[in-house]
Parts: sequence; C-alpha cells; structure tokens
Amino acid sequence: MRSLWSGSISFGLVNIPIKLYSAIQSGSLDLDMLDKKDHSNIQFKRVNEKTGKEVGWDNIVKGYKVDNQYVILTDEDFKKASPEKTKTIDITEFVKTEEVSPIYYDSAYYIEPEKNGAKAYVLLRDSLVKAKKAAIGSFVLRNKENLCLISPSDNILVLHKIRFAEEIRSTEDIKVPASKVSTAEINMAIKLIDQLSSKFDISDFKDTYTETLLKFIKAKAKGKKFTTPKMRVVHSGSKDLMSELKASLSHTKRKAS
Repeated sequence: MRSLWSGSISFGLVNIPIKLYSAIQSGSLDLDMLDKKDHSNIQFKRVNEKTGKEVGWDNIVKGYKVDNQYVILTDEDFKKASPEKTKTIDITEFVKTEEVSPIYYDSAYYIEPEKNGAKAYVLLRDSLVKAKKAAIGSFVLRNKENLCLISPSDNILVLHKIRFAEEIRSTEDIKVPASKVSTAEINMAIKLIDQLSSKFDISDFKDTYTETLLKFIKAKAKGKKFTTPKMRVVHSGSKDLMSELKASLSHTKRKAS
C-alpha cells in the first residue's frame, strides 16, 4: 500500500508521527468506455478551451476566480494557508462512537505509526479501548479540511473521514407518511426482527452481483448461453399488515429449516 498522507496526531502534549493508508478498495469490475461503432477506447483529454490543444499535467495550475480574475495557487500556497493542519491531526475531543450518526461517515484510512511514535500510538489505541471512546479531530487532505474520527479496530487505529454538518442535506423535502400502526403490529414486527437477528459478521456478506456478472461476461466471451437467475419476489397476497407479518414469520422459519 502507498501512503496517502504523513504527519502526526496531536494528543494533548503527546505527538504521534503517523502515515495514512486507504482502507478501501473497489470491488466493482473495471469496465472500459468504448465507441459503439468500432469498440475503440474513449479517451478523456485536458483541453485548452481557447486553443483546443491538449494540456499536459505539468502545465496545469489551480486557480480561484476573484472579481473576474484568477488567483493562481501553488502547492506551497495551500500549505501556507494553514501549515499546522496540513501536517497535524489535532484531537479536540473524545466521544462515544454511537453518538456519531452513520450518515456522517465517509472514507476510512489505516493509521500506521512511524518508528519513533510506536509507544505513543499504543498508548492512544489502548486508552481508547479502555475508555470506550473515539477521538475527534481535523486535518487537511488534498487541499480540503476534513473532520475525522479515530477509533481502534483490532490491533490498529482507523481514521474515518466524517462529513461536516453543512454537508448533510436537509430532510424537509422528504415526505414521510403519517400512518399509524398498532401495538400488536409493532410487537409482531419485533418478533420478525428477533427471528432474523444474529451476531454481525461482515464475512457472511459477499458481492454476489459482481461475481455473477463476471460469469456472464466469461460465458458471453465464449459464445455460451447464460441462464439468467429467476427473480423471486415473495408477496403474501394481502394488504393487511398483520397478515403479511405473520406470513413473513412462517416464511423465514421455513428458510431457516
């Protein structure tokens, strides 16, 4: 893995030199975009809008328009704007993980300590485990300030980028029905929930769609016929919630057996 960011975690007066590595990798198939006529690859080029000529990465700069004029910014300019945040993850508070709604979570990164920060790293990791807390901080990655949550996972610390409040859209335009349900219906739904409840194990879940799509592609490449799996939608045939819940309970019992 290649390090995406290097700097330090500031924990009170304790400084932990670290590196960040992406914890995520795509599981989707790498599909190319092709011209429908002759299946040639489609290329995307960086083109000067005035000359129409392609521009190499070495000749591209970043700018922000102020009063109809561009202010050009260099890598050094981004660092000068807030040098401490480009090199330091400053822990500002500690929270219970469950207090942070899942809607705020973004990308995840593994945190690796530099050799001279190993003991301080273990100190923070083990203290978070014992306190049952996570650390909240902020830092700059790719010229953008990011809020983050640092928590232990197995033997390492994981950094989750979390979104700022202003990045979450309002729910005022979402229409939620005002229909009421009875206590009996809720109790029956809880029975169904209990029946389908188990200890969460991420290894139980597989990306079966990508797996099946790859089988389809390989069959098509060999000119073989691919049998499309039949779509099974189970309906109780009743519009009565209680009847549907009872039917669901018996259906899940049959699946389990």
